[in-house]
Amino acid sequence: MKFYFHNYQPEFEDLHTAVISGLQQTPKRLHPKFFYDKEGSHIFDQICDQPEYYVPDVERDICETYADEIIACLGKGCHIIEPGAGSSKKIRFLLDRMQPAMYVPMDISAEYLRASAQNLAQDYPHLPIHAVCVDHTKPYDLPSEIPCHKRVFFYPGSSLGNFDPGDAIHFLRDIRDKAGQDGSLLIGIDTKKPVEVLNRAYNDAAGVTADFNLNLLKRIDNELDSEIDVAGFYHHAFYNEPEGRIEMHLFSHKEQKLRVNGSTFTFKPGESIHTENSYKYTVDEFKALAQQAGWKSAQVWQDTKKYFSVHLLRR
Repeated sequence: MKFYFHNYQPEFEDLHTAVISGLQQTPKRLHPKFFYDKEGSHIFDQICDQPEYYVPDVERDICETYADEIIACLGKGCHIIEPGAGSSKKIRFLLDRMQPAMYVPMDISAEYLRASAQNLAQDYPHLPIHAVCVDHTKPYDLPSEIPCHKRVFFYPGSSLGNFDPGDAIHFLRDIRDKAGQDGSLLIGIDTKKPVEVLNRAYNDAAGVTADFNLNLLKRIDNELDSEIDVAGFYHHAFYNEPEGRIEMHLFSHKEQKLRVNGSTFTFKPGESIHTENSYKYTVDEFKALAQQAGWKSAQVWQDTKKYFSVHLLRR
């Protein structure tokens, strides 16, 4: 087994600062990257199994249907780098069919990343796996062990939608720079579709997305010196059509106060903490966004309903 772990300990230094800063804003907000502690990462895996959340099934169908084309475009012997890898389940469709020289999963949750990457290393004992615990939304350097040539960044699951468009361009530009002159990016993008489909996907009947959202408050309560009535908040997500995005919020049931490390924040009934955006793009909208970041579209694959798109970009 060829497993290596690089822990840059990204989240520990700024959780308190980010929470205080976010709750001081009007309207109040928290950054979605803090969803992904160990518990949050496990809950997100459960979201992916909910019937209303179409993204994993549709993306998997696209990748399975066009696997030969995708692999032919990527070529053998590449170094696959996956920001926000999570459980590393999605990469298996590539690892089972091609012969990459290296796999580099990246995630902000050290404990969860280590466990999932070690499990993967056991299944692919001859594949060098360099797991990197890093906040990929901030400046970072890849470990020197990763060759600079034939880099393929893999960013599935519509995660780019969590960035505002300006930040998305900055993120894509950073990946372009790290990919190198012969690098490429295979990325999943959620498309615009009927509002009722989108709203159901982020308000599943089993309440798993609600648990995921509320876990953010539980994490703050556990990790910081806080007094938070988690039951005093409820989850709600909705599609903001003019902005082209799903918005996820934690609304206050009542008038209440929330204390974090000596700072107190007052909530009125119905006031919310804005926790996440998920932007949706048509194929042409995303191509234009990628072009602004210095990428060109090499290929696009979609499902029959056009609910999702998988793009291959090159410098």
